[in-house]
Order: sequence, then structure tokens, then C-alpha cells
Amino acid sequence: MLKHSLKTGLVFLTWIPVIYTVKEHLIYVGKVEGSSMSPTLNPIKGYSDYVLLWKLNYKESLKVGDVVFIRSPVDPEKLYAKRIKAVQGDTVVTRHPYPKDKVSIPRNHLWVEGDNIHSVDSNNFGPISLGLVLGRATHVIFPLNRIGNISAKGGREVREDYLRAEESPM
Repeated sequence: MLKHSLKTGLVFLTWIPVIYTVKEHLIYVGKVEGSSMSPTLNPIKGYSDYVLLWKLNYKESLKVGDVVFIRSPVDPEKLYAKRIKAVQGDTVVTRHPYPKDKVSIPRNHLWVEGDNIHSVDSNNFGPISLGLVLGRATHVIFPLNRIGNISAKGGREVREDYLRAEESPM
């Protein structure tokens, strides 16, 4: 009995490096908190989407429209899901509360925004370093009725068009 328990324990211990490597360098499941990416993610208030984060060589392939998980540049304990609006070399027309009307994105930086108008994003803290990007969100994997790809189409402009269409009289 002791021999079986010891063998089981050793087998378990051999899997720890494998699990760690997959989590840190290949894929990870992330929980989307808050409503800043609504309606793309967390469209129902009070519920959280779980997404698949791709981590293998993702920094080389990031482009405008991708949804990424980032570490907050202000509070490293906080993680945000945001959409890339601009990459290095691009110029962005900013929104309130950013102090400038336009900003050029420096090398190895991104401009990220939430799809929801009420979002803490680059308009609050400016361009973010690629080093703060944890992975690219590719698929919603939970809840089951929302399983599917995360579209590169979306963003705040689509949300604003949707809200204007709701408000306009027919």
C-alpha cells in the first residue's frame, strides 16, 4: 500500500513541470472580470466568460483587433482583457481622460481599449509595453452557450454604432 502511494505521488510530481510549462508558455484559461469588454465578452451582467489565452509566440503576431490579457501598468495585481486599437508606429486619436488629442505609439508598445465605453484602458494610462501582455484571447470556452472564436471585429466604435441605432427614432 505504501509502495503504491509513493509511486502515485512520484507520478504526480513528474507532471508538475509539464503543467507549469503549458500554463506559462503555451495556453492558459483566463477569467474575464467586469464589463469593459461587453458585449464581446461578459455580455450578461453578473456572469464571467472564461477564455483560452494563447501564449506561444503570440507577441510576434499581435495585430489591431486582437483581444489580449494585460497586466495593469498601474497595479500589477490587476489583469485586464482589452482590444488592441494600435500597434507601434500607429497614431491614435485619443479619448477623455487622456491629456493629448493624438499619440504616436512607441516601439514595443500597444494602445488597448475596452469594447465598452466605460473602460479603464490606454485612455487612462497611455500606451502599454508589450511586456505587460500575458496572452492573446482566442476562444470563449465557458459558459457553454457562448463557446466560440473571439472576433477581431468589434471594439468601441461598433458598440457606439449599436447604441446610436437603439436611440434613433424610426
